[in-house]
Amino acid sequence: MDGERFLTIGDLARRTGLTIKTIRFYADRGIVPPTTRNAAGHRLYDAGALARLELVRTLRDLGLDLRVIREIVAREASLPEVAASHAAALTAQIEILRLRRAVLTTVARRGTTPEEMDLTHRLATMSKRERTSLIDDFLDSVFDAPEHVVRGIRTTMTPHLPDDPEPEQMDAWVELAELTADPGFRTRLRTTIARLTAGGHTRTTPPRPDLAATVRERVAPALAAGIDPASPAADATATALLANADADDLLAGLEFMNDPRRDRYFELLAVINAWPSPRPLCPSLSWAIQALRTRRATGTR
Repeated sequence: MDGERFLTIGDLARRTGLTIKTIRFYADRGIVPPTTRNAAGHRLYDAGALARLELVRTLRDLGLDLRVIREIVAREASLPEVAASHAAALTAQIEILRLRRAVLTTVARRGTTPEEMDLTHRLATMSKRERTSLIDDFLDSVFDAPEHVVRGIRTTMTPHLPDDPEPEQMDAWVELAELTADPGFRTRLRTTIARLTAGGHTRTTPPRPDLAATVRERVAPALAAGIDPASPAADATATALLANADADDLLAGLEFMNDPRRDRYFELLAVINAWPSPRPLCPSLSWAIQALRTRRATGTR
């Protein structure tokens, strides 16, 4: 009985890295009982017991409780089924931890008050339905045109947070959700969109050209070239902007649209939706505004 094919409890401890106390505990609970005992009554284990003990150690490291482990070792429960159920439970726990990390990261970055932390937590833990309702309410408040006119614009302004978001996506969602609740931003965006979609459209004709797109297209080259908007080199671009437009009306429209919150919304939207980072509009608007103001002050176009 003391032959080479049997291992003492000390041998098991050295091979598995478990303590003798732990091995005795598993034996007393009937999870890995000794194979036999020697004449002195000491526990002895065979290779099968060693394999079961190593399995128990692995299952404990994975977080399974002793009842489930006993069932697996005794073949009363299927290891694949148990693994699948615990994997699902861990997935849920991971999602909760990711949300908690997003909230804490946001709080740490912003230095929020307890009240603001409560809001951040509520926004981060919203269900998909709650998030959809919040965004629908925001978009409904800023669009005042027939659905067929704004459908495309509305689609490009809708965030879709993944079921398993990255920390930066969750952080962006919290900030975007807070931004949509800003009454001033809602009012400014509503008026901007109304201007962009107003005039001359019917069910069969599109709205007039997007002023923002026009400014971006005409100003971007001058901005990229480092041209001073107050310099003579900017005359051609300013003249192109003023073509078929009233200078005062155009300047008022550009100043109204020059809202950093709009750029920030689309920047956050790109993070949430995993889109390419958008080119901000405010630099082009600011350049155009300065160019027009300079030429109005000097009486030139």
